[in-house]
Formats: sequence, C-alpha cells, structure tokens
Amino acid sequence: MPWWSWILIWIALTALSLLFVLFLGFKLWRGAMAVMRTVSEISAERSTYWDTSLERAKVQHITEPRNVVPGAAVFATPEEMKHDYLAAKEERRFARLQRRVARRKERGQLQSLRDIEALQDVG
Repeated sequence: MPWWSWILIWIALTALSLLFVLFLGFKLWRGAMAVMRTVSEISAERSTYWDTSLERAKVQHITEPRNVVPGAAVFATPEEMKHDYLAAKEERRFARLQRRVARRKERGQLQSLRDIEALQDVG
C-alpha cells in the first residue's frame, strides 16, 4: 500500500468519528430539551397547585379573633386554659407554616414534604 492511502484512511476515520460525536451531541441536546420542557410543565402545574392549596388553607383556617380578657385565667378551669394554650400554639404553628411556604414559593425553592403533608391535613 502506498503511503498516501494511510493518510486517506486516517482522514476518513477521523471524519466518521467527528460525525458520530456530532450525532451523539445532537441526541443529547434533544433529550435535554425534552427534559427541560417536562420540568417546566411540571413546575407550572405545581405552582398552580400551591396557589390553590394556599388559598384553600387560608379560607379553611380562618379563626375568629380571640377575645382574651386580662385576668380571665384566674377564673378559668385548667382544661379551658390548656385548650386556649393549645389552640394558640396551633395558630402560631400554622402561621409559621404559611409564612415558610410563601417564602419558599416566592424564592422559587423546593417545598418540604413535611409542609406539603401539613397543608394537606388542614385542607
């Protein structure tokens, strides 16, 4: 075989290798774009879900204003005081949960599974 045939063989192999790499890159690009489309669709669905679930939670968890008279604890039974304490504690916990969910939603962060379950229990 003459020496120039080896040059032609190597040029052909290099060209075919380059074509193969370009083909793989194109397939990878199409796959990545498909994943990005799916992620954007799912994030749009989740954001509408969070909007509706927060609205439902706000509507369902409206409590009447607490009318606590100073000194009323002196004449209240321990059961009433415990109930008032636990109700206020639950209100504070739910208010923190709503603030945390709203803050994470505003920042575009992932929601905690604990928060999702807590909102579903309320809703």
